[in-house]
Amino acid sequence: MPSHATNLRLKLPATCFLLEILTILLFAVFVRYDQEASASQWHQELIHRNSSHLDNDFYFRYPSFQDVHTMIFIGFGFLMTFLKRYGFGSVAFNFLIAAFAIQWSTLVQGFFHSFHNGKIHVGIESMINADFCSGAVLISFGAVLGKTSPVQLLLMTLFEVTLFGLNEYILLSLLGAKDAGGSMTIHAFGAYFGLMVSRVLYRPQLDKSRQREGSVYHSDVFAMIGTLFLWIFWPSFNSAITTHGDDQHRTVVNTYFSLAASTLATFGMSSLINGEGKLDMVHIQNAALAGGVVVGTAGEMMLTPFGAMTAGFLAGLISTLGFKFLTPLLDSRLKIQDTCGVHNLHGMPGVLGALLGVLVSAVATHDVYGDGMYDVFPFIAEGSWTASYQAVVQLCALLVTLGFAVIGGSIVGAILKMNFLASPPDTQCFEDQVYWEVPEAHHDGYGHMPHIAPDDPDKSTDA
Repeated sequence: MPSHATNLRLKLPATCFLLEILTILLFAVFVRYDQEASASQWHQELIHRNSSHLDNDFYFRYPSFQDVHTMIFIGFGFLMTFLKRYGFGSVAFNFLIAAFAIQWSTLVQGFFHSFHNGKIHVGIESMINADFCSGAVLISFGAVLGKTSPVQLLLMTLFEVTLFGLNEYILLSLLGAKDAGGSMTIHAFGAYFGLMVSRVLYRPQLDKSRQREGSVYHSDVFAMIGTLFLWIFWPSFNSAITTHGDDQHRTVVNTYFSLAASTLATFGMSSLINGEGKLDMVHIQNAALAGGVVVGTAGEMMLTPFGAMTAGFLAGLISTLGFKFLTPLLDSRLKIQDTCGVHNLHGMPGVLGALLGVLVSAVATHDVYGDGMYDVFPFIAEGSWTASYQAVVQLCALLVTLGFAVIGGSIVGAILKMNFLASPPDTQCFEDQVYWEVPEAHHDGYGHMPHIAPDDPDKSTDA
């Protein structure tokens, strides 16, 4: 590989500046405050409704927004710091692509959902939805972590956000599916999109970097910080945009118990499948969160605490088994190099959550939901659909999502294979020194470490 292949001196500034300037121009033309953020419109609304400032949706949604925002920038970022020599890249590239994703998704989602009179209207709810979209991109980032350049990641974000918005619009607006917590739209889509990108970008000689793919004691501790942030705030994630009142309350309760059950399932299964009954920190960091993913679709439904705990328990078991047995098979048989195991945390639990939504919607009755049916299943409440038809819609939504993820990920992966996008060489994957100025401790604090020769990044010597 030529020495300039990973040089970001021009490539990264050009990509960042062009994307940001384009976004700013589009905001200038299309984006305006919504009614509850506009000075004139909100005060007119106060007079019209004879209400107070406390009725502004900001006060109901902002606590959830804070929690979701924390998950995106701290939870996801630190969850990926388990790699012993890729801490800068994990946290900071997470920061970079999430910052771009929330801007681009505001435009994409705005065109589909809040485009009125030629303008996109934004407020607290659109900010939450933008964070949700960035969450899908960060899940995909986990599949290619350490093997892609920031230029590739920004381009992946550009295309994935666009496909995410289209898929979400088809599922929620055209099909009428329910997916408040994003088992399908966020987790399954993000996971399988990332896995297909990873498949297309397959590195046959990645073994040259395998010694850096593992963790060290303190990197696993940092990753556990991310896990705990995600675990604590996940009820807010699933309930952030559900209807105020019982729907939001019920979603929090279901997610709360599902996470607790998946945690015990993870600890138990990890001990069972490992030698001498010892726990594997990779399992704890990831599979314990599967309970939040699995109730994303059905969380606002009358799942019952028993159902939520059962789903969380099964998700924890499946996710842990996936890390132990399925990830190596994906690598060796299907040539899918899944760095963070997103298939186990987001992919399989996301699909399971979608199927749970099919089941729970199929048995929905007016006796159980009462007038609350109008919030959860409005078409059933109106008599337009039967519960069975809603279940079919939920299943079709899953198939559409998987189709968008697999086909879209394959196409985007092919685009990212272009040689001039500063991809790291096979010998220097999972290594911060490729793209970062790093402290001296990073060079000589770990013992047997590679050194990047300034004239040829493909050649390495032992420090």
